[in-house]
Amino acid sequence: MSRLHNKHIILAITGGIAAYKSAELVRLLIKAGAQVQVVMTSGATEFITPLTLQALSGNPVHQHLLNPQAEAGMGHIQLARWADVLLIAPASANVMARLAQGQADDLLTTLCLATHAPILMAPAMNQAMWHDLATQDNLKTLLARGFQVHGPADGEQACGDIGAGRMLEPNALVSAINEQFEQSLLSGKTVVITAGPTREAIDPVRYLSNHSSGKMGYALACSARDQGAKVILISGPTHLQPPEDVTFIAIESAQDMLEASLNVGAVADYFIAAAAVADYRPIMASEQKLKKRDADHGLTLELTQNPDILATMVQQHSHAIHVGFAAETEALIRHGQNKLERKGVQMIIANDVSNTHIGFNSDDNQVSLITASGVENLPLLSKQQLANQLILAISNIPNKA
Repeated sequence: MSRLHNKHIILAITGGIAAYKSAELVRLLIKAGAQVQVVMTSGATEFITPLTLQALSGNPVHQHLLNPQAEAGMGHIQLARWADVLLIAPASANVMARLAQGQADDLLTTLCLATHAPILMAPAMNQAMWHDLATQDNLKTLLARGFQVHGPADGEQACGDIGAGRMLEPNALVSAINEQFEQSLLSGKTVVITAGPTREAIDPVRYLSNHSSGKMGYALACSARDQGAKVILISGPTHLQPPEDVTFIAIESAQDMLEASLNVGAVADYFIAAAAVADYRPIMASEQKLKKRDADHGLTLELTQNPDILATMVQQHSHAIHVGFAAETEALIRHGQNKLERKGVQMIIANDVSNTHIGFNSDDNQVSLITASGVENLPLLSKQQLANQLILAISNIPNKA
């Protein structure tokens, strides 16, 4: 599978004759399995039409910072959060100067300030403009701020000059984006991840459950897979498609999830408990559907506590690194720290589920990483971007002696 499969790439196009190469660049990114959003400056539209890029990317082209239609859907901040990589190709001398000054006077420059994603630039300009001291000073400033600059290449230019200033070819830029997604952090490791809710039967048609969508666990499975791990995903009922190249085990109840986890626990190097497991289940589920006439004065359910899957895994498969989630509505850090100690795990990922804009059923999330050495607060990110950050942090947990 391509490293770019399902990755979120923003291609920003500025004004320059090399903009014609951007159409091929979009085609190659889509062919590699990436999702592509195109941003164009007003100058870029003089060289290639937005309709061309829309047809190739399958998405509307973003041109304006204050576009009422865009703000109602994917506004500039949402777009900045969406990106896994932002590539500016071609990057003109003008946009390099404005970025070096920290300007935010159009959509492209605003995105560069707002995104946490790596920013790659493919400069393209006349060779004299490239060698000008102002451009070179801007280049040094951008490199010092973490921008990655690829090119320019030497060769004949549209103006007839020969020298450095040609934009790199699309194949080379796709390779540069590929390199952003390291795939060896978990090579040779087996990662077991639980995801989604559990369902605890009341009768054949009713159950107790919760609002978990499974998105976080599925995103973690994709990220661990992309880092070279063998992934076993144990999932409660969701509406999500199982990720490709992942061993998928579907379960219903907490007891089912415990049994599945114990069955594969011996081969796990990492156990990540991202599922929202029901704390309680009915002591006895009715074999027949309960009728209203059987409960004219209400229905009383007697509940019993479900097994603690994470604690059981720590006890019975102590060789693995164990990571838990803490979905809290108050005292987030204190409850997370208590859970870390109580469960005996190496990391707790705590999030505030009282915030309706993150967590359950949302595409975004914001969490705190709690370990014995301290607390790290991560910014609001898409769940897939967050999963990438979490897998990086989890892979850095020291192995058990």
